[in-house]
Amino acid sequence: MHRHHDDEVHEHDRGLSYDLPVLARRRMIRLLTGASLVPLVGCASDEGTSASSSSSASAASSGGSSSSAECATIPNETAGPYPGDGSNGVNVLKESGVVRSDITKSFGDSAGGTAEGVPLTVTLTVVDAASGCGTPKKGAAVYLWHADRDGKYSLYSDGITDENYLRGVQETDDKGQVTFKSVFPGCYDGRWPHIHFEVYGSLADATAATSITNTSQLAFPKDTCEEVYTAEGYSQSVTNLDRVSLETDNIFSDGYGRQLATMKGSATEGYTAALTVPV
Repeated sequence: MHRHHDDEVHEHDRGLSYDLPVLARRRMIRLLTGASLVPLVGCASDEGTSASSSSSASAASSGGSSSSAECATIPNETAGPYPGDGSNGVNVLKESGVVRSDITKSFGDSAGGTAEGVPLTVTLTVVDAASGCGTPKKGAAVYLWHADRDGKYSLYSDGITDENYLRGVQETDDKGQVTFKSVFPGCYDGRWPHIHFEVYGSLADATAATSITNTSQLAFPKDTCEEVYTAEGYSQSVTNLDRVSLETDNIFSDGYGRQLATMKGSATEGYTAALTVPV
């Protein structure tokens, strides 16, 4: 089931009247490209599940081994007001340097800043839902972006409009995988900690900012967030996390089981996050 919710309800949002035209344009793009016509395969549950920070990421990084009866496309979500893909003003996808694995630093003619925070490595495994999630989608592309430790988005938020860190594109390998080196995002008021991503049919489509096939979000387990937010620089995230849950978040409240990352690591040594993305 495709879900379209308002996103980033916090101090940097410009309000519903601002977001609706953006979301309307994005829905039209998906209709024209056929993305909204992709059917769900099987009957995978959207029921929320829990995940320990020590749980294995092997299932998510193996290329997908679910049967067709359990495989469904990743839930479609709003890209929010800060995508940086040209649908809401600025377009970072056409800039030289956006194709990269380390997204902690800004690139090009930007200010050249570096995002601080607990180290995080994110691996997404893109698989073919129609084949029962057993076939990796080699040669697809993923654009990934998220908030920084302070809950701000590069290119948009006050003080970092000249930065483009925590944004990057990669082409999937033979296993359908992309891996990004980043930092754990902060929790800003009104949203559960998350990462945005868009899937494209090819790297050429991604860098041309055209023909998005899927737009979704990755969620983090509660215990991981609680541990990360004990680290320096995340004090405001502790307060904000207490005000929201996966069950009340305006994106994940209708089911987050297929979007919840499996985690390894610690706040002192850094984390790895893995998620299988059927498309």
